Amino acid sequence: SSGSSLFPSFAGTNSETAAFAGARIDWKETPEAHVFKADVPGLKKEEVKVEVEDGNVLQINGERNKEQEENDKWHRVERSSGKFLRRFRLPENAKTEQISASMENGVLTVTVPKEEVKKPEVKPVQITG
Repeated sequence: SSGSSLFPSFAGTNSETAAFAGARIDWKETPEAHVFKADVPGLKKEEVKVEVEDGNVLQINGERNKEQEENDKWHRVERSSGKFLRRFRLPENAKTEQISASMENGVLTVTVPKEEVKKPEVKPVQITG
């Protein structure tokens, strides 16, 4: 073995797959929710998966199917293809059972509602006597 077994994850990675490996994702928090936006240009929604693992880990992954025709001669391949997988540990206040996701113009939006912060309720007690 030529030592490549030390880095099995990098074995045979070409720059093409690597280019797609890190889908760019923004995570912002609004008063109501955590909102993730991922650039997934050229992917169909069937090629993207959004899952919650272990109750609080948001996992976003996708795989672009390569267009391959045996007889085609490619002059240039610049559009990235391959897989990506990103994971985010959600905070305590995330309502994971109410997550929603939508995809438009190559952007995946995942919305994770937050628990409302309960304001301490002050209830006057009537004093009799």
